[in-house]
Amino acid sequence: MTHYYTQLTDETLMNEIKRGAVGVLPTDTVYGLAASAINPEATKKLYTLKNRERKPGTVIAASYEQLIRLGVDKKYVDIAKAFWPNPISIILPVGAQLDYLSQGLGSIAFRVVADVPMRRLLEQTGPLLTSSANDPGAPPATTIQMAKDYFKDKVAYYLDGGIKSNNPSTIIQISNTGVKIIRQGVFVLPPDAKVL
Repeated sequence: MTHYYTQLTDETLMNEIKRGAVGVLPTDTVYGLAASAINPEATKKLYTLKNRERKPGTVIAASYEQLIRLGVDKKYVDIAKAFWPNPISIILPVGAQLDYLSQGLGSIAFRVVADVPMRRLLEQTGPLLTSSANDPGAPPATTIQMAKDYFKDKVAYYLDGGIKSNNPSTIIQISNTGVKIIRQGVFVLPPDAKVL
């Protein structure tokens, strides 16, 4: 059965996420499918629903500490701190213990969000694996109705957050030689960033 919510702070919604439910909610950028990033079975359900193989989603978190507790190496989190919290996702290497998130690729994008309501939710649920709410190749959902058209009753819940912009996060990869822009999104890198 699919449930419908209107508040990120709804306790029932938080409990659904903690129990491993996969649903649609407004992230700090666009509407996204979401599942608990600490629950391998939940993340497997999300990837199956999105039909994503060898193309990991993005893990969003309320804080740097959540990412370290998840298993991301602190030295990489410390490098990424300069860019967060912002709508910028940073691809970081991860160990084998997070293969269920990275789909065995050894790296996945992470983001510490600036959006206050979303941070409050993440403080309660822990980090979430997200992927834009759309079918492969289709535009990301900017309204809850678009998301419903894509996923119908295949998800456990929908959270209506009004109209979202069609501006996804910027995605970058950091190396020893500088920053590589993988996808230019809503966040613009500062002029002093060494872009490759």
